[in-house]
Amino acid sequence: MSLPAGSQPWLSVIGVTEDGALGPQALDALAGAAHVVGGARHLALAENVIPPSAERHAWPSPMLPFVDVVLGWRGAPTVVLASGDPLLYGVGATFRARLPAEEMRVLPAVSAFQLACAAMLWPMADTTLITACGRPVESLAAELFDGARVVLFSADGATPAAAARLLAAHGFGGSRVTVLERLGGADAAAHVATADALGDRRFDALNTVAIELVAGPDARILSRIPGLPDDAFQNDGQITRREIRALTLARLAPTPGALLWDVGAGSGSIGIEWMRAAPRARAIGLEPRADRAARARLNAARLGTPGLRIVEASAPAGFEGLPAPDAVFLGGGATAEGAMEQAFAALKPGGRLVANAVTLETEARITAFWRLHGGDLTRLQIANADPVGRMTGWRPAMPVTQYALEKPR
Repeated sequence: MSLPAGSQPWLSVIGVTEDGALGPQALDALAGAAHVVGGARHLALAENVIPPSAERHAWPSPMLPFVDVVLGWRGAPTVVLASGDPLLYGVGATFRARLPAEEMRVLPAVSAFQLACAAMLWPMADTTLITACGRPVESLAAELFDGARVVLFSADGATPAAAARLLAAHGFGGSRVTVLERLGGADAAAHVATADALGDRRFDALNTVAIELVAGPDARILSRIPGLPDDAFQNDGQITRREIRALTLARLAPTPGALLWDVGAGSGSIGIEWMRAAPRARAIGLEPRADRAARARLNAARLGTPGLRIVEASAPAGFEGLPAPDAVFLGGGATAEGAMEQAFAALKPGGRLVANAVTLETEARITAFWRLHGGDLTRLQIANADPVGRMTGWRPAMPVTQYALEKPR
């Protein structure tokens, strides 16, 4: 079903602030609404302007199944009330993913991010925003740089304490944490403490956290540029080494929002660095060993990429049902029958396939694939200075044959 040409959007997603102020367009949308949906707080703020004829619906928990209910009203004038800017980690983005643009409109209010930056006198362009609403607070771990400013959207009153524990665990316990409650409302309040001093204190469920990061003497600053030290990852030796990893990521070329398949994930190092290197980058790691899969998940949480998805399966059987990737790395599993062929077939046009070989058997397989499909073959050799008796010499690591291929568009 499509709406008649020239018709008005049936769904209006309206941002609401704590003072309940609404503009003329928002008031007009509410006046003509057959359905009004929102959190109990939003419905209370708009109580005086929701017409008696409109059906009111408070979001249930979990809320996502009710999105389908709202979509079932298609064509009936509907208003969804949300906090601040509905497209900033809000329900507006959820509906936009399900509806054509012509069927909905968004009327934003001032966001909690804007209000927090204004309260702190921080320029928004110099401030990082992350959210713990429906997402792990461990994402904060990727933003730990001395002197950085971070605004964290809280999931509930316990989020500030969880963030403070994470900061302390990473050596940033001296960071200044400001918990901003009920931003934009008449009873707004701010509470300031260091991460070390915050403890397990709970706050109002409606809070936003502003963090001024201070690195302590035991803090470890980890760049987003690929090539983290090997000991940043817990591993059992099944890891792509630092220098080779950096060259591998350069070939894989992470881009914002792109998806990587990391086949034979081991410690998860390639997928983790892919996600750290580009905004919204996603990765799926295939790892058949349960102990290594668990270790990869732990590394992902510690290094700020808790969204890394680990599938406990071998290639190519584990490819079934996965979304098409923008890039594939075969660090393990390249010798499995059909793995390279199926990975290349699954790639989106313009996608990149990279495979590393340290054994003759794997090298023979990628060389055969190169002869059929072209691409680049490179021999990588790293040597490190090491003691030789009372002197120093070069100790070479095993050479790596790297194969890289871009799929035609």
